[in-house]
Amino acid sequence: MKIKNKNLLSISLIIFLIFFSIILNQYHGYVGILPIDSFLIFNSGYDLMSGYYPFKDYWTIKEPFIDLIQAIFFKVFGVSWFSYVLHASVFNCIITVYTFYLLKKLNLEINLCFFYSICVAILTYPTAGTPFSDHHTLIFCLLSLYLFILAINKKRNIYWFLIPFFLGFSFLSKQAPTIYIIFIITILSIIFFIKSKNISSFVAAFSGTMIFLVLFFIMIYLGNIKLNDFIIQYFLYPQSLGGSRLEWLSPFEFQRIFWRYKLQYLSIGILIYLFIKFSFLKNKKDFSDYLIISSIISFCLLTIMHQLMTINAIFIYCLIPIFCGFSHVYSKKYLNAEKIISRFLITLTFCSTIYYYFSYIKNRTFMDLRGINLANSVDGNKIHPKLSNIKWITMFYPDNPDEEISNIALALKILREDKNKKMLITDYQFISVFFNEYDYSPTRFWYDFHGYPSENNKYFNYWKEFVLKKIRKNGIKSIYVLKPLHGETKPLENVLNGCYQRKNFSDVFYKLILKDC
Repeated sequence: MKIKNKNLLSISLIIFLIFFSIILNQYHGYVGILPIDSFLIFNSGYDLMSGYYPFKDYWTIKEPFIDLIQAIFFKVFGVSWFSYVLHASVFNCIITVYTFYLLKKLNLEINLCFFYSICVAILTYPTAGTPFSDHHTLIFCLLSLYLFILAINKKRNIYWFLIPFFLGFSFLSKQAPTIYIIFIITILSIIFFIKSKNISSFVAAFSGTMIFLVLFFIMIYLGNIKLNDFIIQYFLYPQSLGGSRLEWLSPFEFQRIFWRYKLQYLSIGILIYLFIKFSFLKNKKDFSDYLIISSIISFCLLTIMHQLMTINAIFIYCLIPIFCGFSHVYSKKYLNAEKIISRFLITLTFCSTIYYYFSYIKNRTFMDLRGINLANSVDGNKIHPKLSNIKWITMFYPDNPDEEISNIALALKILREDKNKKMLITDYQFISVFFNEYDYSPTRFWYDFHGYPSENNKYFNYWKEFVLKKIRKNGIKSIYVLKPLHGETKPLENVLNGCYQRKNFSDVFYKLILKDC
């Protein structure tokens, strides 16, 4: 009867976590807009569903797998803002429930599993609310880490088999920090295979890797995507930016590198102590735990490094309750002062969750809306019925969102009247979706240098030919530009070389009429 009651309690808590994690993110997904991020996957998911593929039909350096998932959500639930936000909410639910499951598998008390998991639900996806590459990638990396921990702890080959799939999904969401996590998990896995002499686990991991690669190349073939396009856009061009991103690790200052992420370091402090302690033991009878602790510490340090190299706002504070949960598990297992440590970890998790929620999530910091009065927002229905119930406010028109809506309305009117094939350049990428048209945009998002090559980049000629080929192939005669563009000032003008005539409709909306040159 006691076991039955425990199972019933677990099921009840999981059901609560499912509803809580989904509903909380659904709410935040309707508060505030950052056009370049909020509509990116909305548009590319629709394009993929409509038969336009990344690398072939539009330039992309990230997120093809997220586009595929969004296309599935649109296919199943319909093209709407609800199904778009639901995509993010489901992933918030997945990482929440899986955290609960893993901590429970590691023998943490069920009430503590629930506590840490609910903090994960609060801090993970509600930062953005809508699907975003950094969040998806972090979740896939975490799921890979969880599988690695379970594979070592429970000694089941199914976990080894699944690890390559989740690492692959992560890599096809965003290359970094996935490539770092792949390196760490691969090295630690090889050490485990050699130390344990477990051939069957190696075979399971190798089989998973091979099957994933075969399925990937089948998808490339079915999409008629040239391997050269994939390699240049997803590997070589991002690699050419690597030096500039590494420079963002500098200056190596205590305030920037350590103090800013002090709570992350505190959350793994117990694990660092145990790692050092185990390192000096000659007879490592707890070698499996040593590897697991090593993987968690490495994961923490690598995600901090990645955060330093990204242009986005801080989002890795969602890892604090996860690391505290792991610290709780291993302090209970190996340390005598478990009660004191337990109180410290619970307090750290609770206080950091409250702090980050009210300081970063509630005021929509990730959406660049920090310090902006969200009460000034208006209903997105003013733009289009499918944007109903969105609290529309952006960083560009914080005091007068009606002016922004008026600019969009003018663009919608002119675009609707032009029945010819046209290319649309804008961060408001919902426009072509609601017109049920393809925008013929040569890139998923407009951000010079970070999204596609600038003139001084060695791949600029490839990019230029990619754009011009798209214009010629589709018979594009005019290119409409609706600003503000978060990362651009003169889109495509360095590619067109003056072979256009500009026609202004307003300060933020104009048309480039293409000429034969």
